[in-house]
Amino acid sequence: MTPYAVVIPTLVRDTLADCLAALAAAHGPRPERVVLVDDRPPTPVPDPAPLEHALTVLGDLRARTTVLPGEARGPAAARNAGLRAVTEPWVVFVDDDVQVGPHWCAQLQRDLDEATPDTAGVPGVITVPLPGGRRPTDGERGTAGPARARWITADTAYRTDALRRAGGFDERFPRAHREDADLALRLLDAGWRIRRGHRTALHPVRAASRWESVRRQRGNADDALMRRLHGPDWWDKAVAPRGRIRRHAAITAAGAAACALAVTGHRRAAAACAAGWAAGTAEFARARIVPGPRTPDEVATVLATSVVIPPAATWHRLAGAWRHRRAPAWREAAR
Repeated sequence: MTPYAVVIPTLVRDTLADCLAALAAAHGPRPERVVLVDDRPPTPVPDPAPLEHALTVLGDLRARTTVLPGEARGPAAARNAGLRAVTEPWVVFVDDDVQVGPHWCAQLQRDLDEATPDTAGVPGVITVPLPGGRRPTDGERGTAGPARARWITADTAYRTDALRRAGGFDERFPRAHREDADLALRLLDAGWRIRRGHRTALHPVRAASRWESVRRQRGNADDALMRRLHGPDWWDKAVAPRGRIRRHAAITAAGAAACALAVTGHRRAAAACAAGWAAGTAEFARARIVPGPRTPDEVATVLATSVVIPPAATWHRLAGAWRHRRAPAWREAAR
C-alpha cells in the first residue's frame, strides 16, 4: 500500500458531513491521516457544534483525523496549512462539497501505484449530476463547468515532495479559481507530469443565490494574475476556455460611453452607443437563456444578471490587473 493523507479545507458548510461520510464508507486502503482545515473567520468565534457533528460520521477514521485552524484566506492558503501537517508521500486534496465514490480508496491506490516516478499529480474524475427531464439552469451549468477542467483540485493527489518543492499553492489566489491551474502549470514547467486517474467522485449541485453568477465574476481578478504569472497565452497552456471578458469590456465601454455622451448633449452618438450596449447585452442574455429551461424565473434571473455581469467582470479584471501589476512571471520569481 502506498501511504497517503487526505486534506480537506472547509468552511464547515452543510456539505461537510456528506463529504466525510462518503470518505469513511469508501472501500480500500484507508488514509494514514485526515487533515481538516477549518477556514472559517476567527472572529466571531466559530460555532464548534457543526464541525463536531460532521466529525461523528467518520467512524474509525476519527482517530486519524486532525482539525487545524485556517486563516480565512481562501482554499490555497488552507491547503498549504494542511500540507504542512502531512508526512505521507502522497497528499490528496478533497473539497468539502465533494462525495468520493464507494470504491474511492481502492481506486486511489491503483492511481498511486500506476504513477510513474515523474508523475507529480493524479486528478480524479469529477461528475456533476444535472437534473433529468429538463435543461440545466445557468447556475447548474456553472457548477458543471469546472468539473470538466483538466486540473480541478476538488479531488487531486500530489506527491508531497513535488508539491513542497513547487512552493505549494500560490496564496495570492484567494478563491477556488485558477489556483489549481497555476500549480499545474508550474509543475509541468518544472518537468513533472500530471496524469488523470481512474477514481470517481461526485460534486452535487448546491442551491445558490440568484446573483451567484455575478459573484463569480471576482474570478476575473485571478485571470489577471494568471496572465502576469504565465503570459498572455496562459489560456492555451491551461487548456481553459477564454471566456467573454473582451465582449464584456466592449459592452461596458459602450454603456459608459452612452451615458457620458448623453450627459454632454451628444444625443445621436449616445443613441448609437446605447444601441451597441443593448445589442451586446441581448446577445449575452440569449446565449445563457437558450441552453436553459427557459422558465419565467430563470429568464428573469438571466436577464437581470446579464445586465450586471459585463461591468462586474470588467471591474474585477481591471482591479486584478492593477493589484498584480508588479507580479513577476513565476519563472523569474523562482530564480
